[in-house]
Amino acid sequence: MTIRELREKSMKLPLTPGVYIMKNKHDEIIYIGKAKALKNRVSQYFGSDKNHPQKVRQMVMNVDHFEYILCDSEFEALVLECSLIKQHKPKYNILLKDDKGYSYIRISNDEWRKLSFEMQKADDGAEYLGPYMSAWYARNAVDEAKKIFRLPSCGKSFPRDIGKGRPCLNYHIRQCNAPCCGKMTKQEYNESVNAAVEFLKKGGSDTIQILTDKMNRAAEHLDFELAAKLRDRITAVKRITEKQKVVASDVKEQDVIAVMTEGEDACFAVIRFADGRLYDKEDFLLKGFGENTDLSMARREFILQYYAMREKVPPVVMLDGETEDAELVLERLSELRGKKVRFVYPKKGEKHDLLEMCRKNAAERLAQSRGHLGHELSALDELARLLGLAKVPVFIESYDISNLMGTENVAGMVVFRNGRPLKESYRKFKIKGFVGQDDYASMNEVLTRRFEEYFKDKDSGRGFGQLPDLILLDGGKGQVSAVRPVLERFGLEIPLFGMVKDGSHRTRAITDEGNEIAITSKRQAFTLISTIQDEVHRFAIGYHRQARKKKALSSSLTEIDGIGTERAKALLSYFKTIKRISMAETEELLQVRGMNRPAAEAVYRYYHDTDNHEN
Repeated sequence: MTIRELREKSMKLPLTPGVYIMKNKHDEIIYIGKAKALKNRVSQYFGSDKNHPQKVRQMVMNVDHFEYILCDSEFEALVLECSLIKQHKPKYNILLKDDKGYSYIRISNDEWRKLSFEMQKADDGAEYLGPYMSAWYARNAVDEAKKIFRLPSCGKSFPRDIGKGRPCLNYHIRQCNAPCCGKMTKQEYNESVNAAVEFLKKGGSDTIQILTDKMNRAAEHLDFELAAKLRDRITAVKRITEKQKVVASDVKEQDVIAVMTEGEDACFAVIRFADGRLYDKEDFLLKGFGENTDLSMARREFILQYYAMREKVPPVVMLDGETEDAELVLERLSELRGKKVRFVYPKKGEKHDLLEMCRKNAAERLAQSRGHLGHELSALDELARLLGLAKVPVFIESYDISNLMGTENVAGMVVFRNGRPLKESYRKFKIKGFVGQDDYASMNEVLTRRFEEYFKDKDSGRGFGQLPDLILLDGGKGQVSAVRPVLERFGLEIPLFGMVKDGSHRTRAITDEGNEIAITSKRQAFTLISTIQDEVHRFAIGYHRQARKKKALSSSLTEIDGIGTERAKALLSYFKTIKRISMAETEELLQVRGMNRPAAEAVYRYYHDTDNHEN
């Protein structure tokens, strides 16, 4: 069917809840969605695509026909949608790859027993703890136990490797008792392994109580050396336990979910808590996510699919933004859990800190997949939320004006991509529209020229052919007001802000044409903005000094008879410095474009006549 035919068919749908199934020309299901009113929802796909994200436009281009299923309620449609997506895995729905399997902690049956993390349980005579649903938890539990009970984490085998080397760093930082160097007997080693297994089986609080009882008995029997060792173990267990509780001292059981996007990719991160302790961390990288995707809709799809794969639904789910059909989604989660579930959207305090931690995990995973650093993406994300931007500003342009009392009026443009300077895209502008000092008019002229070039180069995407996600001007409300008409005249909707400095020339705030936005409390965004403002100022003032120096050099040449501005520029372009011009012979001077013999001889006499250089 054509788009027109699809729209005509969609306009005949009933205004009732249901599920719609988009298919391509091969009769393959490519998208499944639910609707409160089928007619309204489905017809939107086949109307104007102006506001559709790229992924939706791509999907619509591949739709040949669609089917639908009527439901008695929107909630019934939601449940059916989840079931059908899980069954058919349509190309254009958000699909999660669940590679989560059972994990185990292995205690070998050797003479010198070892603890290790394993993905499979083997029939090898070893003892296995588990299964654990969280590989992250099992792996970290083994690491913690080895640190607390000072067991080796290297690959050495005992007794084969005993006495074959010196103690490693872990021994010196008190994280290993170095059985490889004979620092502990086999009996002492296996006692430590037994204690570690008890810790893994019973947890921190029970282990502390057991160790405390043993320590007291040792002290009563005057075995102070053993009591001291047990005291150190108790301290280590408490340190690990307290470290975990710092992460969530006031959180009992809940999940934290956050999403980061960049370009066509996205990453959802989930951090799970139970009994006040972080016990699992997962992230899901989604390629081809699509720019300008509705994140509230994406959260709905992700949450429904995620908990369809997990046995446990917590009473509280903490989110970093609104979710489409939140009440219906909560009804579904409550049904899966058997008890009420609620969403929370923290804005401050400890819960907000947990949310930020989750966002940073998502940013780090996404950054790794795209070949840059997580803290850069976190800073851009923080800036986007601070300024209320619809998406993370991957491509930022910044402008500054530089002059001295209206002379040598110039501007500099710097570009940051993914939070890093993109120096090959820096540009210099010489103000041409007027003479004198007017920073507002200068900024207006520079941005006008920049976007005139955009419309010349936009088809190629090179040079000025790419639009920025954000424009930052070095200045306040006046500069923003001077540039806003330029964007409106060209019909461009680009976020525009000014960077305000304090009396010490340090970044203080960001402003639009209305209010100032303080950024000092937003550490990562503040550092990024300060870096951009310092860089654009450095670049603009460097160009200004270069222009002044060139003018000063040109002015000294124009004192010579027969040398005007053009010949002065030509001489400087050829010889590069005044010193080299002064040392040139007449024949060399004649090699310069525009020079004749009288002019060349005048320059030679000027620099070789001592009268011209007397003080």
